[in-house]
Amino acid sequence: MARTYPLELARELPLWKRPVALLFLMAAAMPLAFATWSALLNNFVIEAAGFDGSDIGWLHTVREIPGFLAIGVIAIIIFMREQTLALVSLILLGVATAITAWFPSLGGILTITMLSSIGFHYFETVNQSLQLQWLKKERAPQMLGWLLAAGSGTTLVAYVLIVMTWETLDLSYNTVYMIAGGATVLIALYCIVAFPQFEAPNPQIKRMVLRRRYWLYYALQFMSGARRQIFIVFAGFMMVEKFGFEVHEVTALYLINLVANMVFAPLMGRAVHVFGERATLLFEYAGLAIVFLLYGGLYFFGWGVVLAATLYVVDHLLFALALALKTYFQKIADPGDIAPTAAVAFTINHIAAVFLPAALGYLWLVSPVAVFVMAAGMAGVSFLLAMLIPRHPEPGYETILTARAPAPAE
Repeated sequence: MARTYPLELARELPLWKRPVALLFLMAAAMPLAFATWSALLNNFVIEAAGFDGSDIGWLHTVREIPGFLAIGVIAIIIFMREQTLALVSLILLGVATAITAWFPSLGGILTITMLSSIGFHYFETVNQSLQLQWLKKERAPQMLGWLLAAGSGTTLVAYVLIVMTWETLDLSYNTVYMIAGGATVLIALYCIVAFPQFEAPNPQIKRMVLRRRYWLYYALQFMSGARRQIFIVFAGFMMVEKFGFEVHEVTALYLINLVANMVFAPLMGRAVHVFGERATLLFEYAGLAIVFLLYGGLYFFGWGVVLAATLYVVDHLLFALALALKTYFQKIADPGDIAPTAAVAFTINHIAAVFLPAALGYLWLVSPVAVFVMAAGMAGVSFLLAMLIPRHPEPGYETILTARAPAPAE
């Protein structure tokens, strides 16, 4: 990256060198590694290392530790620009993904998972901060939707190739992980060379920031992290363990999710813009509660694989509406709070994620239904919290319990 460039002058640059272009490239690079890792993970750990429910729970607990420590980003950005940290984190994610299949044992998989997770979580923390700093408030919901669609689109090609060639060409886990991780590294290196360092107009506070007036955002982040772990860890594991999905079938399911995201993510961004964060999040949480209860029904009543696959896609789409939580914070935040609060929010989001997968892994061995009922309850709590979001949130009016007034410092 040759030099710094004021964000307000970015329109003078060619379209392919502007901040939005960089956001789109990073949005494309991250899921190439992470989504491919996720698509193959359940089959890989079962076939290569004989994982059971408790093992997969421990793996995801280890994976979430760097998310819990995302607050360390605040210390790093004292010495390193956020843009640089984002691209270095992408490189770490790509390299770790590329060598995943080299260590087919519990200890090896946990070690590589830790390294890839550091790259993933530190990238996501900084990327969210850059998005909220670089995108204007009036355009943020729509642009976040398009960025989500872009990430789905770039991964679409990789998943199509896996579905079409996994059995035909007798691909190995190592080949697929190497290609996906290598592609992420190459895109990150291109971004380092091609883009200047963009200087946002509002300097970020480089220390931990906890503000009482952000309490609802913190609470929603905590519930989101707890609830999402059950989907990430156990919904996909269920498809392999209970319904016997093979690699190309799991990848086909991910492929459907990608196409759905490409179509609906921009519409979701538009919905947030039109209906507001409150209505959008209420819809998401009500839908998730229903989906998790139906997951439990799959085990209790023995419903079929078609319903399981349908619920998995609907579940994935509803989680995409979480972009409304980003724009809610953007509307209530002081401009200088975005970077440190993104780090704090990631840590809060991962408090439950550190212990929940391992604990629920043991519960899964006894009653998978109970795991999904717990998730439905978490979605219900999130629904109640979202009812406190104002229709038009702003600094000083962060919840319906707050009178409209100038925002306090603490």
